[in-house]
Amino acid sequence: MFVWIFHRITGVLLIFLLGFQLFTGFYQASTSGEPSVAVIADLHRHAGLNCVMVFCAMFHASYGIRTILMDLGVRREKLLFWVCTLVAAALYVAFLVLFFKLVA
Repeated sequence: MFVWIFHRITGVLLIFLLGFQLFTGFYQASTSGEPSVAVIADLHRHAGLNCVMVFCAMFHASYGIRTILMDLGVRREKLLFWVCTLVAAALYVAFLVLFFKLVA
């Protein structure tokens, strides 16, 4: 039940976060000197929001693959849950290490 709810929540969060990234991305190229434009452009580069978006994407994709495998007939739900969770967590930790080492 947790995976079902978490998968839906991350899906909704991804819709909003990706839309937000697209919206704020338009302000990146603005030549306007207005302070409000600079604030919105800074939100586009906000490390916390980017990390939350990648976290949602990793786990949403991982649990989506789990759902597909279960639809294909794999019946080891607990094993699939732990494998998908560990793979997503490992990828997210690798992302965090690279992100904070190379970008932030």
